[in-house]
Order: sequence, then structure tokens, then C-alpha cells
Amino acid sequence: MDWKKATHLFFAVTMIAIGVIGPLSGSFAPIWNSVPQTLPGRQLLAYLSSLVSLVAGAGLLARRSAAPSALVLFLALLLWTVAFKGLFIVSTPLEEVVYQSIGENAVLIAAAWLLYVEFAQSRTFPAGDVGLRIAYLIYGLALIAFGLSHFFYLQMTAPLVPSWLPGHAFWAYLTGCIYLATGLAIAVGLAPHYAAIIAALQIALITILVWGPIVFAGNLSAGHWQETIVSWALTAGAWVMATGSPPATGSIRIPSRQGRLALSDRNR
Repeated sequence: MDWKKATHLFFAVTMIAIGVIGPLSGSFAPIWNSVPQTLPGRQLLAYLSSLVSLVAGAGLLARRSAAPSALVLFLALLLWTVAFKGLFIVSTPLEEVVYQSIGENAVLIAAAWLLYVEFAQSRTFPAGDVGLRIAYLIYGLALIAFGLSHFFYLQMTAPLVPSWLPGHAFWAYLTGCIYLATGLAIAVGLAPHYAAIIAALQIALITILVWGPIVFAGNLSAGHWQETIVSWALTAGAWVMATGSPPATGSIRIPSRQGRLALSDRNR
């Protein structure tokens, strides 16, 4: 099985599903939430965000449209996150939950950026080695935010551990440590491929073991429904990062002046 193609398909289908969820719910799909209630044209923005997910997700399925679709999704997620979640950093910079929330979008931003780099096959930013490195850096920082949240909000994380597992606090701390370790490894370029695989496995297991039973039990609250969709989307994004090809440490180099002159002469 071609795991890279499988994860690309998984991510594309997830985006399509999110694009459908928005209109069905009559509001924002979970990954596009946090828009102020008083914002003019809020409902129109909700439909627009769903349209971006739907069209970009469908575009990822075709080779010819995959690169522009990934770029549109990346830019839309980035601008939306800065506009509607970045403000919370200014108002409450010491609240860790702000960084966790931004981290959720950062995983999807990194995944869409990575897909653009891979599909575009260009050396020009935002593709190329620099774009690839920044995408993995963003992903690593998101994982670090997830890890910190397990320690800051233990009283909320531990109860989510399945009841059949003993020592709920232990598992909350362990998963938090794994997030921190893999996030740091990816951010600094220390065995990032293996770290991304471990992080993807953990996110997938959390989605299956924590939110899966709640879904099958029925009677989901609005909060549980939103967290389940977000966790599913994070799983899709994490597996895109896990099957990607992160740059090696120090792979991004700025040529010296002599090197630039030599390259210029060579291209004449």
C-alpha cells in the first residue's frame, strides 16, 4: 500500500466532510470556529469557510488541481487563524489554552503547506526547502502546545482516559510527555520522520480510544461532537506529516555571496 497516497486521500476526504458539516449544521464547522458573534456577515463567512474546505478537499483528489488546492487551503487556514485566534494571544497571552487552540489549526496549516510543497515541486517559497522546514516547525510547535495542555489542564485531560485503563493521571502525563518530546524533535530536526510517526499514532489512538466510544454511545453533547471532529481532522493532518519527507537538520542553507555569483553565472 502506498501510505503517502492513502494519507493524502484521508486528508482530502476529511476536508470534504468538514465542508459538508458546516452547511448541515447551519454554522461553522469545528475547525473554522471562534468567529465573534457580533462580526458582520458572520453567516456568510461560515458558508464561505465550508466552501473552501469542500472545494479544496475535492481539488486535492486530482493531480492537476492538487497544488493550487493545497495552497488555497493553507492560506485560508493561516489567515483565518491569525484573524480569529491570533487576537487571543494579545488579550490573554498567558493562557495555555489559547496556544492549544491555535495548535489545532496549526496542524492543519502544516499539513496543507506540506501538501503544497509536495505537489508543487518547486524550489520557490512557499514551496521548496524553506517552506518544508517551516511547515514541520509549525507542526512541532503545535505538538508542544498539546503537550503543555496535558500538564496545565490535567483535571480536564485525565477524565478523558478510557475507564478500563488504570492510573488516568499517569496516561495524561505520558501522552503529554510524548507530545512534548516529538514536538521538540520535529521542531529542531532530530529524527523528525520517526517523531512524526509516533505523534500521528498517538493522535489516532486518542481519537479512537477517547472519542470513538463516546460517538458509539450516542447522545453526544455539542462540545463532544466538536472535539470528535477536530480530533479526526488532527489525525488526518498528523498522518500527512508522518508520511512526508522532512528536511534534514541544517538542510536549509543561504548561499554565500560567491556562491550566489557562481550560480548567477551558471544560469546565464
